[in-house]
Amino acid sequence: MTLANRLADIRDKVYAGVRLTFDDGLFLEHHADLFTLGELANFVREKKNGNITYYNVNQHLNPTNVCVYRCAFCSFRADLKSPRGYVMTDEEILQRAREASEAGATELHIVGGLHHLLPYEWYLNIIRMIHNAFPQLHLKAWTAVEWDWFERITKRPTQELLAEMKAAGLGSLPGGGAEIFHPEVRRKICDYKADAEQWLRVHREWHRMGGRSNATMLYGHIEKPEHRIDHLLRLRALQDETGGFQTFIPLAFHPSNNPLGQNIPKPSGLMDLKMIAISRLMLDNFPHIKAYWQMLTVKVAQVAQSFGADDIDGTVVHEKIYHAAGSDSPQQLTVAELRRLIEEAGRIPVERDTLYNHIVREPADVTKWTIRQPLDTQPLLEVAS
Repeated sequence: MTLANRLADIRDKVYAGVRLTFDDGLFLEHHADLFTLGELANFVREKKNGNITYYNVNQHLNPTNVCVYRCAFCSFRADLKSPRGYVMTDEEILQRAREASEAGATELHIVGGLHHLLPYEWYLNIIRMIHNAFPQLHLKAWTAVEWDWFERITKRPTQELLAEMKAAGLGSLPGGGAEIFHPEVRRKICDYKADAEQWLRVHREWHRMGGRSNATMLYGHIEKPEHRIDHLLRLRALQDETGGFQTFIPLAFHPSNNPLGQNIPKPSGLMDLKMIAISRLMLDNFPHIKAYWQMLTVKVAQVAQSFGADDIDGTVVHEKIYHAAGSDSPQQLTVAELRRLIEEAGRIPVERDTLYNHIVREPADVTKWTIRQPLDTQPLLEVAS
């Protein structure tokens, strides 16, 4: 079969809603041009989400950067005695949550280092005290790597710990820590920390409890196309099993200030768009694909809305992890800026909460909102804040 015939066969599959195989994905990686990928991914994107692009009002909280692991790609971590190392106090954490609440945020995204001198109870208390003080904030917290660490230091099963955190106010799980699942790569970039099976197990357990989570993939370093397609198919298989993933976020590797990046250039904008498009095509059972503007740059994230993405993330204040790795994106965007970027891309901006309910703000007070179910036929719910 010629390359043109093979591509035509894949196009027919996409338009017919037939699932793509590993070999299809590898073919797209090696042979499909960017504009064909964009055409196919945009078809799937619009079939699933129409002309909408989602954004949310959120802030980030990274309570500590001290970490027991030494992942080769990480520019955020610090040793215990490093002058860069920090641990936020309860007062600082609550002030950050207060700042988010007063800015009208619906979500606080909480991840950090695995501090080997801090007990699990310290992490649990962060969730409990923020939820008690600001119950309207959805707390999306702790990657699967952190949950695996909690299990190691407590000798308790993650399912039990997840239930305990949920009772304390945990709302959902972020998708970080996935990196690249294939052991051939994982041994080189993040040996010793939670492997693919442990990462997938944590999300499986959370989904079985009725929880929702995100998923990620770190690309543009030492991995190869077959590793990326393998990663996507493992996520797709778990989604077939549980249905608990909401969105997938391809994360571009940033080479500054980390050992892995010494001889590796930053992924190009073309590669960023290619990863967005291939992710949309392979992850047919994921509702959403996010173009995370903090990593992609605002301009690439904007263009990505025509290459399979239907989400541009949020206002994102106090992001530390990717800026430590050399991201030159702004620290935050206003709602007006986000809406303008989306409209310039020819899409309809819709504010969402973490669970993809539509948010309707009260004009006189941005800290007050109502939640509209994703289907416009659903009635408005009670005021959520």
